[in-house]
Amino acid sequence: MAERRPSQPPSPAPDLDLDELPVAATAPEAGTHPRPRRSDATRAAILAAARDRFAADGYERATIRAIARDAGIDPSMVMRYYGNKEGLFAAASEIELHFPDLTQVPPDEIGGRLVRHFIERWEGDETLTGMMRVGVTNAAGAERMRGIFAEQIRPVVDAVCPAPEEAATRAALIASQVLGMALCRYVLHMPPAVALTHDDLIAWLAPTVQRYLTAERP
Repeated sequence: MAERRPSQPPSPAPDLDLDELPVAATAPEAGTHPRPRRSDATRAAILAAARDRFAADGYERATIRAIARDAGIDPSMVMRYYGNKEGLFAAASEIELHFPDLTQVPPDEIGGRLVRHFIERWEGDETLTGMMRVGVTNAAGAERMRGIFAEQIRPVVDAVCPAPEEAATRAALIASQVLGMALCRYVLHMPPAVALTHDDLIAWLAPTVQRYLTAERP
């Protein structure tokens, strides 16, 4: 009788890195949304930690190592996604205000429409609050905020103000109103400012913003 050889246990399957699987290998079922990739969550954690660290320490003193520690990841992952501190700061401070086209809005409603847009954007994007904190604590953040508002508010003002040569001044005045309220409401959390409803904010701020946009120079 032939000697029976003991059966061999199956070889263990190699470990798989789910991030490296092709997208098509895990197609979602119909009617469902695909799960966010692990890399998306990592990037979000890095950017959130970076905004907090830049606000607390300033651009110069904030380090990749400290940001990585706050995010609970290895510093090499920060470098992998953003290259260096300059690239990370640029990504963390990326803001798009998505202003509406105000040229078709009745002239006496422009201020209210603009204030409502600011409120909705601010309360729908934590990046704006994070960058406000950075902007009031260090020069790099302040410069970034100035650039964002100069680049994105100026075209809106150019389209509706009666004196194009005054557009830069008017844009700065609008920013003073909007950023001042944002600082009090979303960063300092002053109780009276926090307690205001959206309609209250619009009622108080819109006339001033309207004047800055369309009134004759005083």
